[in-house]
Amino acid sequence: LVARSIAAELAAAGVNWNLAPVADVNVPANPVIGTRAFGDNADLVARHVAAYVRGLQSRRVAACAKHFPGHGSTTQDSHLELPTLVGDVEAGLAPFRAAIDAGVVSIMTAHVRVHELPATVDPALLGDLLRGQLGFDGVVFADALEMKAVSETIGVVETAVHALAAGVDALCIGHDLGADAVDAIVEALAARVPEDRLRDAARRVRSLALWARPDVGSPDRAEAAAAARRALEIAGDVTVGETPRVVELRPSANIAAGEAEYGLAQAVVVREGEPVPAAEVYVVRDAHRHAWMRAAVDRPDAIVVEIGLPVWRPTRSRGYVATHGGGGASLHAAEEVLGL
Repeated sequence: LVARSIAAELAAAGVNWNLAPVADVNVPANPVIGTRAFGDNADLVARHVAAYVRGLQSRRVAACAKHFPGHGSTTQDSHLELPTLVGDVEAGLAPFRAAIDAGVVSIMTAHVRVHELPATVDPALLGDLLRGQLGFDGVVFADALEMKAVSETIGVVETAVHALAAGVDALCIGHDLGADAVDAIVEALAARVPEDRLRDAARRVRSLALWARPDVGSPDRAEAAAAARRALEIAGDVTVGETPRVVELRPSANIAAGEAEYGLAQAVVVREGEPVPAAEVYVVRDAHRHAWMRAAVDRPDAIVVEIGLPVWRPTRSRGYVATHGGGGASLHAAEEVLGL
């Protein structure tokens, strides 16, 4: 229902392709996936991914399961460097199988190293595994080419050429690469990728475009709010006074998600290195990854609200709320519980 409501809002805005859901099985040390994933259990993630695909595509908004074959089991950020998958690739495939079984029309690659090459340019992963063993015949979409995992290892143009040759059908080219980069990519593809491979890629993209004719309906924001309330974890005493002081300890922006667009009501934002004032409510994001947060908020008579992964929990604070996300619906649900 939540994905179907999101699809209605996208359709109303004229958007027919949503680069979601994240099908990665997360590990706590991952610096970039976090709450974008549905969890750290492959079966649970698979169930949610399938439901999201069905809900989104029920309104003919194209879904895109990402990042194949899994970016969750890494401890590096592909925006900054080339990560290596930790463990067996098979451990992260269940959500992609579920997405394919649910009829997902596109899948995005991960710039992560499983064998010798990044998955985006690895024919064994895209051809033998994704197309062959998993039987996916939709659009394979490469993650952004300007990400340093490929742009500073293989290079933007070489990544584009080898990705298309390996089985990718569409490329994500960020605006910051500029027109010259786009021209160089087009020229290289025409000169170095067989014409039948380019025609095959174009056929798949054209088929997706013809299919993605969204059904403009009414979004159900009440259902989204209810889902956010159900996701809350609450422990201890979370009642606050009439005029509570709220302090948010905000880490550096995640490159994939950008700077936070929402904050808890009345929150004063504090960054690393700044003094943390006394408060009744402290908001943290992924405190397990930030020692400065943990040291600052584990105070008696305080309430800690975790809007990232709820891995670490305070030992002395009187109340604790985990939202499992920092979006508007999640924060509004926390505000209701706290009475802000």
